[in-house]
Amino acid sequence: MIFRWLTERRRARLLETPFPDAWREILVANVKAYRLLDPEEQQVLRDLVQVFIDEKHWEGCGGLELDDEIRVTIAGSACLMILGRDHDLMREVESILVYPSTVRLPDQQAGTFDGRPRIVGEGKEVLGVAHHGGPVVLAWDSVQQGARNAADGNNVVIHEMAHKIDFLDDAADGTPPLETGAERREWARICSEEFLAMQTGSGHFLRSYAATNEAEFFAVASEVFFEKPKQLRRELPELYGLLAKFYSLDLAER
Repeated sequence: MIFRWLTERRRARLLETPFPDAWREILVANVKAYRLLDPEEQQVLRDLVQVFIDEKHWEGCGGLELDDEIRVTIAGSACLMILGRDHDLMREVESILVYPSTVRLPDQQAGTFDGRPRIVGEGKEVLGVAHHGGPVVLAWDSVQQGARNAADGNNVVIHEMAHKIDFLDDAADGTPPLETGAERREWARICSEEFLAMQTGSGHFLRSYAATNEAEFFAVASEVFFEKPKQLRRELPELYGLLAKFYSLDLAER
C-alpha cells in the first residue's frame, strides 16, 4: 500500500513537467491512432507516455542509438493499450531493447517439462519478441511502419505488449488476467470458437498467424482491435466486444 502511494506520488510529480512539444509532434507523425482520440484522451495518452518512458529501461542494440522519436513512438503505441486501464497492465514490461531492423534469435530448446506455447519462432528472423520475466525486443523499422499505418492491422509493439499482458497470470495461453470465473468462461468460449474456426477453415478475418497458438491469437486480435476496430466489430462482433470490455475502450464508435 505504501509502495503504491509512493509510486503515484512520484508519477504525479513527474507529470508536473510539461509534455514536450517535440514529443507531441512525434505522436502526431508516428502514432496515427493518436489523431483519432478526442482532446481529453490525447491528454491521458500523453500522461501515460510520459510515465511509461520514465519507468521502463531502454536500450539501443545492434548499433542503434536511441532517441526521443524511438521512445515516444514505442510508448505511444504501447500506451494505447492502457488508455482505458492503467499502468498496472504493463507491469510485466521492464526493459525494452530496440534493434535497427529484423532480429535473429538463437535456438532455444524447451525443457522436458516446458509445455508453454512458443510465442515467437526461435532460431529465425523476427520483428519482435516478448520474454516472460525478461525484456521486450523490437525492430525499429517495423515499429515505425506499424505505428504510422493505423489501418493495416499490423503493429509489432501492440503484438509484443499483448504477450506481456498475457504473461501476467504466468501462462502464455491467450487469456489475460480476468477477475471472475464468468469472465474467464466467456473469454474461453468466444476465443476458442474463433481459434477453432481458424484451424478448420480458411479466409478468416484475422491473419493466419493468429492460428499458431492461443497466445498468438490474443496478440493478433489485439493488433486488429486497436488498428481496425470498425472492421473487427463488423466481422467478429463477439470478439470485438470481449476485447472492448477487457481494454475498457470502444474504438469502433469513433
